Amino acid sequence: MEQFKKLHDGSKLLHLPNAWDAGSARLFESLGASAIATTSAGVAWAQGYADNDHLPVDNAIAVAANIARVLTVPLSVDFENGYSSSPEQVARDVLRLIEVGVAGINLEDGNDTPELLASKITAIKKLAASKGKDIFINTRTDVYLRALAPEKERVAAVLRRAALYKEAGANGLFVPGIYKVDEIKAVVAAAGLPVNVMDWPGLPSADELHQLGVVRLSAGSGIPQALWAIAADMAKGFLATGNAGPLIAQAMPYGDLQALFAQG
Repeated sequence: MEQFKKLHDGSKLLHLPNAWDAGSARLFESLGASAIATTSAGVAWAQGYADNDHLPVDNAIAVAANIARVLTVPLSVDFENGYSSSPEQVARDVLRLIEVGVAGINLEDGNDTPELLASKITAIKKLAASKGKDIFINTRTDVYLRALAPEKERVAAVLRRAALYKEAGANGLFVPGIYKVDEIKAVVAAAGLPVNVMDWPGLPSADELHQLGVVRLSAGSGIPQALWAIAADMAKGFLATGNAGPLIAQAMPYGDLQALFAQG
């Protein structure tokens, strides 16, 4: 957790590619990622579930444990809303993540009340501390993503939630869907927490985001979505003609893939 926390000091923008299983996580680490995050959507789809809290919590923890097994860099897990409305239950499950080697989590408000998320944060920090542990809690607010406030009121709504989450013990603030420079600047200036944004149409470049004071940039579910589309096209071609198509020529060599897991 301390190693992961240092990556949020603002000295450079933390790029977090979002993995969905141990293989994708190991691949991204091999390409130079200084930390790995998961995408709840990608994890859920790979396990045969819909996104948005449908994945059984035991499955989510098992996937996290398997990813942590193959990594040497910190792992942050998208834990959705904690898969429970009970702060105490969420805290117990987050402790299980800590025990398998997870350094951080995303925990979202979604359609829940900000007060409920704050209670979950408090419960997690209290239980972890009682065990001599800690975890980086990146609180995700869906004010922009789900249009939880009128457009002109979204910055203010984000900052009200940020204050509540910071008081509860949050370590970071994730605002997916925000992309306008003036709004990003306003949130960074007043949030009092390291700010995380997500790759989004219209989002400024990585260099601009760093200059604006953004600390962390997430890829979101875009990579697995693209790969699902590619896999679907190749499978359609194979089913129709017995040929997976021209993309097979771009496949990563078998030996290179084997080498990623030589120590597994």
